[in-house]
Amino acid sequence: MVGLFSRMIVGMTIRMPRWFVGWVSRRYVAGPELKDAVKVMHRLSKEGACFTIDVLGEEITSMDEATFFLEEYKRVITAISDNNFDANLSIKPTAFGLLLDPEKGMENIEALVAMANQHEMFVRLDMEDHRVTDDTIQVMLDMHEKGLTNVGVVLQARLFRTLDDIKAIAEKLGPSADYRICKGIYLEPEDISHTDRQPIIDATNSCIDAMLDAGAYVGVASHDHPVIKHTIKSLESRNMGPGKSDPRSNAGPQRPQKGPGYEFQMLLGVRGPLRRKLSAQGHRTRVYIPYGEKWYEYSIRRLKENPTIGTQVAKAFLMPWTNRP
Repeated sequence: MVGLFSRMIVGMTIRMPRWFVGWVSRRYVAGPELKDAVKVMHRLSKEGACFTIDVLGEEITSMDEATFFLEEYKRVITAISDNNFDANLSIKPTAFGLLLDPEKGMENIEALVAMANQHEMFVRLDMEDHRVTDDTIQVMLDMHEKGLTNVGVVLQARLFRTLDDIKAIAEKLGPSADYRICKGIYLEPEDISHTDRQPIIDATNSCIDAMLDAGAYVGVASHDHPVIKHTIKSLESRNMGPGKSDPRSNAGPQRPQKGPGYEFQMLLGVRGPLRRKLSAQGHRTRVYIPYGEKWYEYSIRRLKENPTIGTQVAKAFLMPWTNRP
């Protein structure tokens, strides 16, 4: 029944005028320009949050667009440095031309990662749908081979392959492995992924445990209470947590702008009270902040690809006081 209601809300929302979608999305997207993201970071820095910045756009149609994203992300690095924000970057490899011109796309990504490395800034490779899972992981491995270890990847727990990916990456990178684990926004085919809520939660928890056991850095990107509770229990069982040095013998030294082996990550505008509670308990919390001219396309895509967002839309509209950003 909840799923049906959520899909109904999404169906109504994507048919509404652009201004209405903009009204809904302003909670989840900083705005069309970099200055909007800077404004949000100034506000949320007062709550002890750190950030990862995403310039909206993917699957470009020309390499000129790839050049735009490279230059825009360079502006982001400068803005983060100038304002002394505790922030890193999230990028989609396809936005840099990986599918159009793999060689040039890799050059673009390497140029950005190298610039970020000069500023001791981390770069997260966002994971898109299953068509580019192998390519995205390979980009990360190639960067590490070039000595650029300030880059990690997102893995989607709903995919059946993810536990094997964790093992394979751990064998190649050891303690340098750095993940964001999420359930996955893309509704993948049922022959390659979990499609029901509980199996996805169980898979996410299994992935978190595997990453922690491998000595990797783990960014837990979830708003689901069962995943948060499992993570805290898993950390406690490993003597990890707020105010403690990472005790895992197979973990590397703590990096700049990182937590003691883990952190919690949440989308802008989603479950703000939970994020603030975790922060008050001493956990490192990171907010994913998207901005850009393609806010409308981003908003519609997220709604179409994950209709369960509809309940969040309805709650934000009907009871905004229960979910302050």
